[in-house]
Amino acid sequence: MWALVENDSVSKVYKNPKAITIGENQYPSNIMQVWSNDELEAIGIYKVHSDYSNVKDKAYYINGAESFVFEDGQVNHSFAEATPKEIDDVTDEDGNVTLGLKSQHKEIINQQAGGLLQPTDWYVIRESEGGTACPDNIASWRTSVRTKSNEMCTMIDGVADVDALAALYQYDEEGNRPLGEFPVL
Repeated sequence: MWALVENDSVSKVYKNPKAITIGENQYPSNIMQVWSNDELEAIGIYKVHSDYSNVKDKAYYINGAESFVFEDGQVNHSFAEATPKEIDDVTDEDGNVTLGLKSQHKEIINQQAGGLLQPTDWYVIRESEGGTACPDNIASWRTSVRTKSNEMCTMIDGVADVDALAALYQYDEEGNRPLGEFPVL
């Protein structure tokens, strides 16, 4: 990433190399890759130094505004502090509910469970409509999927903040996560 510095402040940021015009001079897009830093700085183009220490996972946080500042002969790119997304549902003054992360994640878990069960639904329908029993291994597996879904939702309900929620999904060296996995048929 590069920035055009004019009058000691950043006037434009280039995330990718591109042809540019500075004053009356036109430059091809490859100057940012071919020219040295000293050559680029001589025409006001500086390589950007980025600090991503405040950037957090967008699934759980709203990242702060980014800023580009020219100081001490270099362009520094940073982000304001990230704000955690709402963990619980929020109801506004009109009664409209915005689902928090807990509800969103529980909805995903229930959709995954439903997707796993769907291919074997016909066994249950056949049993209820025609009397042919659902095979024991299918019935047992379907029960374990529903049980695991309920356990996962209970774990999600039990978290206090977004970091605790995110931790449920983190895999360890052995490939396990606190939330666990759905059983396999």
